[in-house]
Amino acid sequence: MATPLYEIPLRRIDGAESSLGEHKGNVLLIVNVASACGLTPQYTELQAVYDKFKDRGFKVLGFPANDFGAQEPGTNAEIQEFCSTKFAVRFPMYEKITVKGDGQHALYAAMIDAKPLAYFKPDSKFREMLAGYGIKPGRATDVTWNFEKFLVNGAGDVVGRFAPDITPDDPVITAAIEAELAKI
Repeated sequence: MATPLYEIPLRRIDGAESSLGEHKGNVLLIVNVASACGLTPQYTELQAVYDKFKDRGFKVLGFPANDFGAQEPGTNAEIQEFCSTKFAVRFPMYEKITVKGDGQHALYAAMIDAKPLAYFKPDSKFREMLAGYGIKPGRATDVTWNFEKFLVNGAGDVVGRFAPDITPDDPVITAAIEAELAKI
């Protein structure tokens, strides 16, 4: 049997040991983030969604990853500084991890196992855009790129997975968050 998400060891961006257990009962939007990506401005929307729902039992959790185009080259301290000064990020941030391939963090392995495929809008051209840059898809279950989003309900179950080009404030994500918040 797989380890429940709440029990997987994590480290906060400041190095403190942690786990998702500290957020038990909350609805979580878990995002692999990067500081030098075309999607980096999503930090603004992530913070806005966090601010909108945080008093109702919602958290955004950021997990820096350098798996896509080396777009997160910094140290944890540099990433933390960038996020706080450039985007005024106040939601919890965790240490830089690997979200695909060799060394994939157990959290991402468990979330992908629970929700193997991301939702892409029918008119999305994101995969075609990546292909235009010579970026070939790996396995269908792999995280596609920076800023892919996993929605975890208050019981610790992965209930949604959203493509990187779906912004955090998109109605499809906010409706999913609202639906899960209504259950807690």
